[in-house]
Amino acid sequence: MKKVTLIFASLLMLTACNQRQNPFLEEWNTPYGTAPFSRITEADYLPAIQEGIKARKAEIQAIIDNPDAPTFENTIAAYELSGGLLAKVTGVFYNISESDATPAIQSIVDEVTPIMTAAEDEIFMNADLFARVKAVYDDMSGLDREQQMVTKKLYRSFVRNGVDLDAAGQARFKEINGRLAVLSQKFGNNLLAENNAFKEKIGVTVSQYSDFMTSCEDRAKREEAFKAYSSRGNNGNENDNNAIVLEIMKLRTEQANLLGYKTSAEYLLVDKMAGDPATVDNFLAEIMASSMKKAKEEIADMQKVMDEDIKAGLLPAGTKIQPWDWFYYAEKVRSRKYDLDEEQTKPYFQIDSVRKGVFYAANKVYGITVEPVTDVEVYNPVVKAFKLTDKDGSLLGIFYGDYFTRDTKRGGAWMNNFRDQYIDASGKDVRPVIVNVTNFPPPTEDTPSMLTIDQVQTCFHEFGHALHGFLTQCRYRDVSGTSVTRDFVEMFSQFNEHWAFQPEILSAYAHNWKTGETIPDELVAKIGNALKFNQGFMTGELCAASILDMKWHELTAEQLATFTDAASIRQFEIDKCKEMGLIDEIIPRYRTTYFNHIFNSGYSAGYYSYLWSEVLDTDAFEYFQAHGLYNPEVARSFRQTFLERGGSEEPMTLFRQFKGGDPDPGALLRNRGLE
Repeated sequence: MKKVTLIFASLLMLTACNQRQNPFLEEWNTPYGTAPFSRITEADYLPAIQEGIKARKAEIQAIIDNPDAPTFENTIAAYELSGGLLAKVTGVFYNISESDATPAIQSIVDEVTPIMTAAEDEIFMNADLFARVKAVYDDMSGLDREQQMVTKKLYRSFVRNGVDLDAAGQARFKEINGRLAVLSQKFGNNLLAENNAFKEKIGVTVSQYSDFMTSCEDRAKREEAFKAYSSRGNNGNENDNNAIVLEIMKLRTEQANLLGYKTSAEYLLVDKMAGDPATVDNFLAEIMASSMKKAKEEIADMQKVMDEDIKAGLLPAGTKIQPWDWFYYAEKVRSRKYDLDEEQTKPYFQIDSVRKGVFYAANKVYGITVEPVTDVEVYNPVVKAFKLTDKDGSLLGIFYGDYFTRDTKRGGAWMNNFRDQYIDASGKDVRPVIVNVTNFPPPTEDTPSMLTIDQVQTCFHEFGHALHGFLTQCRYRDVSGTSVTRDFVEMFSQFNEHWAFQPEILSAYAHNWKTGETIPDELVAKIGNALKFNQGFMTGELCAASILDMKWHELTAEQLATFTDAASIRQFEIDKCKEMGLIDEIIPRYRTTYFNHIFNSGYSAGYYSYLWSEVLDTDAFEYFQAHGLYNPEVARSFRQTFLERGGSEEPMTLFRQFKGGDPDPGALLRNRGLE
C-alpha cells in the first residue's frame, strides 16, 4: 500500500510540474513589471532562452519577408523591437550569473553561451537582413539624429561581425565567436574560484585586500597576501588562466585579421572616441610619466617612516619599501600628513547612510526622489529595492542595491540593467530596472557594514551609471542609457563621484551610526585635503593596467605565435612594465591572469576608458564649479545634453554642446594633484 501511495504521489507531482508555466513565458503582473524571483527556478532559464531565440528568429524573418521597400520603420525600428522575450530572460539570467553564480547557474551559462553566440551570428551574418539595413543606411537623409545613430550602429554591427566575408571567412568567424564565448566564461569561472581560494588562504576576500594590507602589521603576512593576490589565475592548477589568455588573444587577432585589421586593438578602437591605438598610447604615456614622478615622491615619504621602524628594531637594517608595504606605509604617511585615520571616518559611512547620501545627491542635483518599495521581489534577501521618480512624479525606474560580498558573486563593482529603457510598439515608455552590485563587507551581529573612503566613492560611482540608465529619454534600446562607446560611458559614473564628499552632501548623510552625530567639519576638511593623496600610486597602477591591456591587443599574429607558456606571459608583463616606466614598487592594478575587464567583461583594448572619461568628467565638474556647484540651469543642461541622450549623438558633439568647446586634458591632472 505504501508503494502504491508513493507512486500516486509521484504522478501528482509530475502532473503539477507539467502544468506549471515557465514564468518567463507569461506576462509579469507584478509591481512595475519586475521579475517574480520567487517563481523562477534554475530549470526555467534554458527553455526560456531557447524559446526567446526561436521567437526572435521568427521576428527577424518577418522583417526579411516584408515585401515593401526597406524603411527605417519596417527594418531598423522593427529590429529594435524584436527579441523582447529573449531580452526579458537574459536580463535576469546574466545578472544572476554574476551576482549569484551557484555551480548550477555556472553550468547553465556554459550550456547557454554557445547557443546565444550562434544565435547572434545567425543574425549578423544574414545577408538578406543586412541588405535591408544597408538600404536604409545608404540614404538616411529623412531620418532624425537618433534614428541615424541607431541605423549607423546596427550597420556597423553587421560589418564588424563579418557579414561581408566569404562563406569560408564567415564560417571561421562564427567558429571563433563560439570559442571566444566559451573561453571568456571559463576565464571568469576560474577567477571566481581563485578569489575564493584567496579568501580561504588569507582570511579576507579579494575586495577586502587593500583594507587588509593597510592595517596588517605583520610584514610577512602582507607579503604572503600580496603574492597570493597577484598570482591569481597563475598557479598552474585547474583554475590557471594562462593558456586561456593566449588562446583568447590569438583568436581575437585572427578575427581582426579576417576583417582587414593588423591587430585586435585597431579593430576594437575604430568606433571608439579615441579612434586608434596611437592616440590611446600617447594619452596614457603622458599620464604615466606624471604619475611615476609623483609616486617616487610618495616612496621617499614612506621610506622615512619605514626607517623609523628600522631604528626601533622592528625591521632589519636596509629594508626598503616593497609592493606589499605600499598600502601599510601610505596609510601611516597619510595619518601624519593629514591627521586622517579611516577608523575615524568609517563610523560615519555605514552603508545605509552612504546610500542615503547617494540618493540625496541625486535629488539635490537632478530633483530625483528615491524611496524604498516593499512589494518588489528581490533575488537575494540582502538586496534592497527602490523606486525612482522625477520632479513631476513620473516613474523613472526601479533600482536594486546588492552591496555585500558573497562566495557566489564575482569580484568588483558594477551596474547593469535587468530591463532597458525604450518606447514599445504601443508607444509606451518602458522604464528601466537597474542594479548596482558591489562587494562591501557585510554587517556583523554587533556592527553595520562600514565603508572606507574609496568604497564610498564606489557607491557614488555605480549610481552614476544607474542615473545614466534612469534618466535616458531615448526611443530605441540600442542607444538608450549606457549604450554608448566604452570610452564615454565612464564619464557619468566618475562625474557622480565628485558629489560624495561635498560638505553640503556629507552633512545630509554622514552621521555616526552609534551617536547620530553629523561628521565634524574638521574631519570633512581632512577628507578633502587627503583625496589627492597617494595619487602617484593610484593613477600609476590604473594607467599601467591600461597600457598592459593595449600592449596585449597591439600584438600581431606573428608576435603572439612566439608565446608558448606562462613564463612567456610573465616576461611580457615584465618587459612592458619596464618600457612604460612603472617603478618596481608598483604592479598594474590587474595582471593578465586576473584581468577580468579585458578577458571577460567587454573592456578589451578599452581599460584606458576610465582615464579617458576622467578628462571629460573632471572638465565638466570644473564647469559646474565655475558656474555654481548647485546651479539648476547647469544641472539641467548636463542632464538634457548627456544623461537623457544616451548614444543618440556622437560623444564629442554632446560635450561641445554642453561646454561650448573641447575637453581640457589638464583637468585630469589637476583633479589628481599630478600637475
